[in-house]
Amino acid sequence: MDYYHVVFTLPAPISAIAYSNKAVMYRLLFNVAAETLETIAADPRHLGARIGATLVLHTWGSALTHHPHVHGIVPGGGLSLDGTRWVACRPGFFLPVRVLSRLFRRRFLEALRQAHHAGQLQFFGEYAALVDTGAFADWLAPLWNCEWVVYAKRPFAGPAAVLAYLSRYTHRVAISNRRLVAFDAHGVTFRWKDYRAKGRTRHKIMTLSTDEFMRRFLIHVLPSGFHRIRHYGLLANARRKKNLVLVRNLLHATPDASPENEDTSAGTTTQPTFVCPDCGAAMVIVETLVRASSIRAPPRYRGAL
Repeated sequence: MDYYHVVFTLPAPISAIAYSNKAVMYRLLFNVAAETLETIAADPRHLGARIGATLVLHTWGSALTHHPHVHGIVPGGGLSLDGTRWVACRPGFFLPVRVLSRLFRRRFLEALRQAHHAGQLQFFGEYAALVDTGAFADWLAPLWNCEWVVYAKRPFAGPAAVLAYLSRYTHRVAISNRRLVAFDAHGVTFRWKDYRAKGRTRHKIMTLSTDEFMRRFLIHVLPSGFHRIRHYGLLANARRKKNLVLVRNLLHATPDASPENEDTSAGTTTQPTFVCPDCGAAMVIVETLVRASSIRAPPRYRGAL
């Protein structure tokens, strides 16, 4: 089975107000992206099936700018609407990105308008006037006509590639150490990729003052308790186990050995598996360090004042 990589991106004007409304906007981004995938996939004109998806939130561009988008990892097919068979997508093609883009735009703007009407959005600085309903409607108007970026990358090269991707990108932060070049009196220098350029000219070097570098880094801190990895449809936590059993039966597939599938009634335990964030390979536990007792202060002398 192929696995597809789909990306949903918010346009720059939406990203600007998302900075001061992170919890609301990121939640809308997750939910609308998942709803868009499930709606188009269920349409008999496209796939006609119930699908599953894992969505991962990223909020940064290569230059540490605020650029909210979600990466979706989606199996190349789904359960038929009556649940009796597996419906595979066409080889190398999952769903039409133009159709996904149009529905994503409409559903997100509708949800955003409802959030504004419910008083869930905050506006500051140059956007303070948008608290007015009429001003907000005028500000939204051009966004109904511009193109929203939704694109599908080529399918992963098998399940192993999906796991390698997840191990590298699900818990990454806005910038990794390998991109840092220097830190001196001039500021912080790092490598970045300019996607508007072509060829080797894409790879550039940028130097920011220390204050500006820290500001850009900290704008990507998520609200407390916010989950940046979410599962939908067939992979939703509440019914995933049952759905996977049905899918495996329909595909005549044998489940891989895992802690969920192994019999632990005999008292056997399974060692946890840790994955290297750089190469995706399994890490071997060499030694487990037991927490030492805390150091206590010496007893106070009774005759002291």
